[in-house]
Amino acid sequence: MVQPGLMSLLQDGGRYGQQRIGLTTGGPLDPEAFALCNRLLGNDATATAVEVSFGGLVLTATVDTRICVTGAALPLRINGKEQARWCVHRVGAGDEIAVDFLTAGTAAGCRAYLGVAGGFSVAPQFGSSSTVVREHIGGLKGEKLQPGDTLPCAASSGGPLRRLPEALRPVYGNSVVLRVIPGYQQAHFSPLQQRRFYSSEYTVSERCDRMGYRLEGTAIACDIEGILSEGICFGAIQIPADGQPIVLLNDRQTIGGYPKIGAALSLDVARLVQLTPGATVRFEAVSRDAAHNALHLAAHRLRTLPLAEFSL
Repeated sequence: MVQPGLMSLLQDGGRYGQQRIGLTTGGPLDPEAFALCNRLLGNDATATAVEVSFGGLVLTATVDTRICVTGAALPLRINGKEQARWCVHRVGAGDEIAVDFLTAGTAAGCRAYLGVAGGFSVAPQFGSSSTVVREHIGGLKGEKLQPGDTLPCAASSGGPLRRLPEALRPVYGNSVVLRVIPGYQQAHFSPLQQRRFYSSEYTVSERCDRMGYRLEGTAIACDIEGILSEGICFGAIQIPADGQPIVLLNDRQTIGGYPKIGAALSLDVARLVQLTPGATVRFEAVSRDAAHNALHLAAHRLRTLPLAEFSL
């Protein structure tokens, strides 16, 4: 590791079944880009990769292998030459790989995934290699990557070179509509407050991280100020005392006592986490059946996306 960038974390598919002992899920913020990175490389769908937030990652290959970068439009350079993303590349021992910072003013996401053939070989903790810095668990030392770190991986000079056709790649912008499955606490928000919530436009604040995205805009009032702490699902939309929504993400706390108006559909949260401060968010209510249908269709699409093979 030459330079780790602003926030580069080792992530696999996530740490499930451990919330009972207070450990959150972790895992990739954008599971679609993560899964496509592994699929392009022919890896297991949950193989460990590096989540690169905002760029600045520079490392040197120690073996001959294949790599791929998906997600945000963070420029990929190999030995100083820019290379295509969403595409598998061969690298040799000694090659320098850089995932650069996003060009200023470009609305094309902020999180990319760097995968390697076979995945990075990281010992799991509580069933997962996913790094959760707050809990100091996963990854190499329970921390974001540091200068001098070594990311173990096996040599793999053979294997097919695949790319995802440009027309099939996710599009990242500077706004998103989050579909919301209303929760049982919605009854504590009056019809007027619900209309305000679903008709208002919110802005992504500077206070957003892997725990949650804080939004700024029309304040929403609830007829209760708090509840007994209870388990929190991914995408839950908390409304704290200031009335500003918080969309909870992978590294959320396992329990909490703020009222929740509903939960955002995970497919849309994957687009939310690609937004930078100042981007805009709107909400739209959907039924549970509509949410299930959307998830099944998206899973089928992800499994069946046609990948193109090429040779050098």
